[in-house]
Amino acid sequence: MDHRDDLLARLRAGLPAEALLTDPDVTASYARDMASFCDAGAPLAVVLPRTVEQVQHVMRTAHALRVPVVPQGARTGLSGAANASEGCVVLSLVKMDRILEISAVDRIAVVEPGVVNATLSRAVGEHGLSYPPDPSSWETCTIGGNIGTASGGLCCVKYGVTAEYVLGLDVVLADGRLLTTGRRTAKGVAGYDLTRLFVGSEGSLGIVVKAVLALRPKPPRQLVLAAEFPSAAAACDAVCRIMERGHAPSLLELMDRTTVRAVNAMARMGLPESTEALLLCAFDTPDAPADLAAVGALCTEAGATGVVPADDTAESELLLQARRMSLTALETVKPATMIDDVCVPRSRLGAMIEGTAAIAEKYGLTIGVCAHAGDGNTHPVVCFDPADPDEARRARESFDEIMALGLELGGTITGEHGVGVLKKEWLARELGPVGIELQRGIKAAFDPLGILNPGKLF
Repeated sequence: MDHRDDLLARLRAGLPAEALLTDPDVTASYARDMASFCDAGAPLAVVLPRTVEQVQHVMRTAHALRVPVVPQGARTGLSGAANASEGCVVLSLVKMDRILEISAVDRIAVVEPGVVNATLSRAVGEHGLSYPPDPSSWETCTIGGNIGTASGGLCCVKYGVTAEYVLGLDVVLADGRLLTTGRRTAKGVAGYDLTRLFVGSEGSLGIVVKAVLALRPKPPRQLVLAAEFPSAAAACDAVCRIMERGHAPSLLELMDRTTVRAVNAMARMGLPESTEALLLCAFDTPDAPADLAAVGALCTEAGATGVVPADDTAESELLLQARRMSLTALETVKPATMIDDVCVPRSRLGAMIEGTAAIAEKYGLTIGVCAHAGDGNTHPVVCFDPADPDEARRARESFDEIMALGLELGGTITGEHGVGVLKKEWLARELGPVGIELQRGIKAAFDPLGILNPGKLF
């Protein structure tokens, strides 16, 4: 019996037939996430477990045979973190999709990793609660994937990112043991914070099979203001004024001219194409109109050429839909995109966006920028044709220059998308040799054989 036959025989011994996929044409469809320029191998098998015991069986088998395992959610990631390694077992957790508990008293939800973000948000909303993290792909991305990449979203400026809502985890380790971390209480500081260590680890330390998530009271429906600016610098000046004056918007998003035009072309949204930068600001406070009026005045002081508050929640939702469409719309500009995720201090946001525009001009490329402006988290999207070798080369070089610019401005190479394959080199530059040595030591402690998502991070 050869290696592959042995692996499949052992997996079949502990799995229902429908949970194990071996047809190469089928398994190939699980090979990669949505990132460009990221290598992916061919998996030997794909497993879709429904129980913790099935995940443990897969990991015990892989550990015994020293076979790499790549965990996956919905594969909406943008860094190659879910890409298959050659000869691996892909462990797709999308079938583990139950909401196990919602407690309005304890303000927690207990969920399996395959629960879709939007599904959870709607379910807790029926209890008068909210789960704030809302990545742009919230209608399809899963909680397990959000935890693996430490996802952010549109509302982070007020409510924070995924890491701030993960209270506890059940994790299957590389050898199949089950570890429970954290708590379901409002407070708890017993021992090292292993829960936070798993958040953002991209499946390299263990397989999350259950999560205890913090919830908040459901806020009032938010109202949105749209402000047009003659330059990105003026829009970023407005962002600084808003934050400096102590305002707490529930959303503060920026779309540059390229992004606005792409959204209009795709969805006929009627956004103002004459603008160089469109700033969206929202409040979910008891007196949202007054807050929007105050922010509108600050936008005008910063040079806004138009300030339009939405009349109602329906109009507000249309503006938010336009922002959520940004990445999809930019994907229609050229056959392929590379999506940066560079976060800089808010005070350097203008320099980041202007620097990105200069890089686009230097390389003769279309680079659209949308940003969680309130966080300083920019998403420059490099649009290119992979069939044109020279354009593909310029796209890759421009991507690297954008990353370097972010570090020069005191930022980080990723605010929410993760490292995966795409940014391994840049993680080493950001952390330095001592930081990388310690990170590798942590990896070795949890996964001494190196079988969990090998080749990612570092």
